[in-house]
Amino acid sequence: MNIQIFGTKKCFDTKKAERFFKERNIKYQLIDLKEKGMSKGEINSILSAVGGLDEVINHDAKDQDTVALIKYIAPEDKIDKLLENQQILKTPIVRNGKQATVGYQPDIWKTWN
Repeated sequence: MNIQIFGTKKCFDTKKAERFFKERNIKYQLIDLKEKGMSKGEINSILSAVGGLDEVINHDAKDQDTVALIKYIAPEDKIDKLLENQQILKTPIVRNGKQATVGYQPDIWKTWN
């Protein structure tokens, strides 16, 4: 397994995801979205795994202006705008190769080999 956890150090669900993998002695890499954002390739891989842009946007994010803007801009501009404003992503985003989850999803993680 090659687990990557995208989140922030202040996010409780990100901490719970880290604990889930730590308790099972599964190595993971934590990528703090405040320090280092996702690349376009990473975001595209995650979007195809989870079912699209709407699945990764936190509609309750503090930055409601960006959430609204992404809803209404041209489809080809949405990913670039998301890459500029990664604080509106739901966290944690956990990736294992081509598989990915958004939010705290231990039932799915247990099925990963």
